[in-house]
Amino acid sequence: MVNTFDWFNKWSGYTPDKVALKDAETGKTLTYAQINNAANSIAFYLKDKHQLGKGDRIAIIAENDLTQVLLFGAAQKMGVILVPINYRLAHTEVEFLLKDSDSSLVLYDENCYDVRALKYKAKYEPIASFIHFVDDEGPNYSEQLHEEDPIFILYTSGTTGFPKGALYTHKMLFWNSINTAMSLVIGSDTKTLNCMPLFHTGGWNVLLTPVLHHGGTVIIFKKFDAAKVLKAIVKEKLNLFMGVPTMLKMIAELPEFDHEDIGFLNYIIVGGESMPIPLIRKFHEKKVPIRQGYGLTEVGPNLTSLHQRDAERKQGSIGKPNFYVKVRVVDDFGKEVSTNEQGELWISGPMVTPGYWHNPEGTEDSQENGWLKTGDVAKMDDEGFLYIVDRKKHMYISGGENVYPVEIERVLLQHEAVKEAVVFGIPHEKWGESGAALIVKNSETTLAEIQKYCLERLAKFKVPSKIRFIDSIPKGDTGKIDRMKLKDQLLSQDAPWEDKERF
Repeated sequence: MVNTFDWFNKWSGYTPDKVALKDAETGKTLTYAQINNAANSIAFYLKDKHQLGKGDRIAIIAENDLTQVLLFGAAQKMGVILVPINYRLAHTEVEFLLKDSDSSLVLYDENCYDVRALKYKAKYEPIASFIHFVDDEGPNYSEQLHEEDPIFILYTSGTTGFPKGALYTHKMLFWNSINTAMSLVIGSDTKTLNCMPLFHTGGWNVLLTPVLHHGGTVIIFKKFDAAKVLKAIVKEKLNLFMGVPTMLKMIAELPEFDHEDIGFLNYIIVGGESMPIPLIRKFHEKKVPIRQGYGLTEVGPNLTSLHQRDAERKQGSIGKPNFYVKVRVVDDFGKEVSTNEQGELWISGPMVTPGYWHNPEGTEDSQENGWLKTGDVAKMDDEGFLYIVDRKKHMYISGGENVYPVEIERVLLQHEAVKEAVVFGIPHEKWGESGAALIVKNSETTLAEIQKYCLERLAKFKVPSKIRFIDSIPKGDTGKIDRMKLKDQLLSQDAPWEDKERF
């Protein structure tokens, strides 16, 4: 039986001694042969000890480390589904994801998450114990897998206020890698680092899985640290680096940035939000081109790319679709709009999710005749360059994290003292954007009480850093809130906010 999705088994035959992974903190390295051997042993272990097999879910609550890639290798062999969970989430949020995914095993990092407070019933095991399997050398584990079988369930918050689990299949994994390699020229000589969190598709699928698919080398950081990342770029002479604008701003503000030579980088890939021209120019002055792009958890995520030669000329553009990506910009009736007209961006191709885990309504609402409806308002100019005009359903990005206001509003409205609430993102010097909340009180409450309440139910980055108590929230004739208009009006006023520094 040949498993065509088992990348590490292939590379262990071609370049067994090639370093595939390096831990930035400890310097520990793993070759393709070591990863393959460990993945085989882990697969047998999961089957024998936990009776897990194809289709079973394994939740991971941990900071980035080499072990997660070993588990990924095991998943490619045996067909289990990995469920990466953001360790910054509140316990109630984590319990929802565990219950929704019906995870049989929860692997956790003892240093970053206390699972003892969780009420969800499952088997729990420290993830660190799996690194010891790299010393094993046993038979190859091979399961017959199909391209539509999921390898991940990637949770994304949505407009209903409840997270949705996007199915990420082996087929999507392959075609995302092909699109990425063709756009960014990735090969077995590619060397990069990953400091994007592995509980997001960006951590796994912007560079990590495409580079490993092509036999390259990835240095794994537990989390982003501007000084350490810059030092690694210089020391390791990387080909590529990927970050969000907030990360690149922090790197550019380091005292040592001005005198470090990073001109050997082919380019830096930027995602999440548009990068300001002054920041682009700072890196261009260092002879480092900037490649901006666009992606979604449900698709790709490497969908478009703005070539470095157009970084300034096409400011604000997400570029053109990658090779095997089809796009449409349509009106409310699904008809394509004209050049430079605004409409919803639809995407099709072999890297589109088949749907959401156990959520047929969400799947049906998001797709039409093979096209995924992104919810993002876009336009295409006469040269074929795409621009995102408005982000998906009022989402804002704070420090690289997608935040959906409706999720926060749902929690606020459960407080007995809150009658009405509206949340939106506002500019923040350090994080790009942070949350601001307008609250109509039902009874007396305080800023401290509201924030304590939110911290118990939401991840810290979701808790509004600015709050204003007001008498009423203005609405239009249809009873709907015009968030953008309300946001613009309030930001132009001098009335003070109750302010709390972002956590």
